[in-house]
Amino acid sequence: MKAIEIKGFGAPEVLQLAERPDPVPGAGEMLVRVSAAGVNRPDVLQRKGAYAPPPGASDLPGLEFAGTIVGGDAAAMAQAGFAVGDRVCALVAGGGYAQLAVAPIAQCLPVPKGLSDIEAGGLPETFFTVWSNVFDRGRLQRGETLLVQGGTSGIGVTAIQLGKAFGARVIATAGSADKCQACVAIGADAAIDYKQQDFVEETRRLTGGRGADVVLDMVAGDYVAREVKCLADDGRIVIIAVQGGVKSEFNAGDVLRRRLTITGSTLRPRPLAFKAAIAAALRAQVWPLLEAGQVKPIVHRVFDAADAAQAHALMESGTHVGKIMLRW
Repeated sequence: MKAIEIKGFGAPEVLQLAERPDPVPGAGEMLVRVSAAGVNRPDVLQRKGAYAPPPGASDLPGLEFAGTIVGGDAAAMAQAGFAVGDRVCALVAGGGYAQLAVAPIAQCLPVPKGLSDIEAGGLPETFFTVWSNVFDRGRLQRGETLLVQGGTSGIGVTAIQLGKAFGARVIATAGSADKCQACVAIGADAAIDYKQQDFVEETRRLTGGRGADVVLDMVAGDYVAREVKCLADDGRIVIIAVQGGVKSEFNAGDVLRRRLTITGSTLRPRPLAFKAAIAAALRAQVWPLLEAGQVKPIVHRVFDAADAAQAHALMESGTHVGKIMLRW
């Protein structure tokens, strides 16, 4: 099969088309002929040598894909309701940038009715992440306010839509007026241009001084202290990336007095059972919304897989709104 390898840690150009042996599925796994794979921030970090795959995972980048089942553990697939020839999308710990990929059956979902493989291939990483962090860890409830940092990222557009779909008020931050407009068009109730406005003051103003109940944070660093200031009493900050640095200082007294929660998680190294539970929740609660058109995939641009370096350059430019996809 053809695959995209990381030839050496560095700039996007280290991503090169190569030949690899076809992967072989084991017990509880399926083999998928990949049509489309999503490009995600962890792929960029892996390319730079800053995010190694978990033990036993493929060294190829790619955490999500969509395609057609061509083989695998027949008994386990049948038990899960899958068969050879079905279209699926999957979350994996690596190996998505290839013509063939192996995925745990429990981390696979049917392509939602009405969606293309390009659209479905960009669902798993962001939808698993948002569900696990905003709804499970962040405990977002109907009627609460969600603040999404980086509203035009793949995670951001998913968090905006799911927050709204489940009855929350959503405020998003973005780095330009155009991106703020995009956030509102996607469904955010309000958007804050963090380069021109203080998101703490604006969040408090937009909530009548109350603050946000949940903050989805992809920055960390000095943002945490500011997010503590714009949380409502009993509010929750959920950190899912540390683009602003790993060190944070904040007023611990505020955490005590106002019963705040600061938490976070990474998805890639979590065990199969954990991810399987998220997959089951998504299939039951979110897939019907996708099939009804209430939640929509937002694809910014599609590249041929051989042009993965260009896709990574676009990701790093930060100019995209939604998902960047690779196709075979």
